Amino acid sequence: MQNRGVIGYIMTNFMGAFAMSTKLVGELVVKAEQRFAIVAAEFNEFITQRLLASATEAVVRHGGKAEQITTIWVPGCFEIPTIAMQLAQSKKFTAVICLGCVVRGQTDHYDYVAQQVARGVGEIGPKTGVPTIFGVITADTVEQAIDRAGLKSGNTGWNAMCAAVAMANLTSQISKL
Repeated sequence: MQNRGVIGYIMTNFMGAFAMSTKLVGELVVKAEQRFAIVAAEFNEFITQRLLASATEAVVRHGGKAEQITTIWVPGCFEIPTIAMQLAQSKKFTAVICLGCVVRGQTDHYDYVAQQVARGVGEIGPKTGVPTIFGVITADTVEQAIDRAGLKSGNTGWNAMCAAVAMANLTSQISKL
């Protein structure tokens, strides 16, 4: 018998187990019954507006309508988790998307805000079961933020909405197992 190495051994002895397993993947298709909440920060609104426009475009390009989105504006990123939690707890939305922009300045304020919004948003999904997506840009400069809002490096709003759609569809599949 020919020695096929570790990969050959795995293919011969374990692939049957993989073939019988169930694979769930969150589709990037917006369904008619899905509703999305976007919590957007007014601070650095010139960036947040770009994120919001791109998130809306993602819904439309993946088969949905702009009317499936409810947008709630909060004063700044620090306030995002409070409203996002209320929206998730309401169970009226398939997913909650959090959009904003924090730019490093001359003080420690950036560190406190960025850390707290990340922690706060990160706790919502596991506590509520509603996918809650972090679409907040944290950047050292305004130029970096602009790049990540669609100029050079894709758009964080688009990416966040795509993650929300995929997670919404994935959680729907899991509830049917």
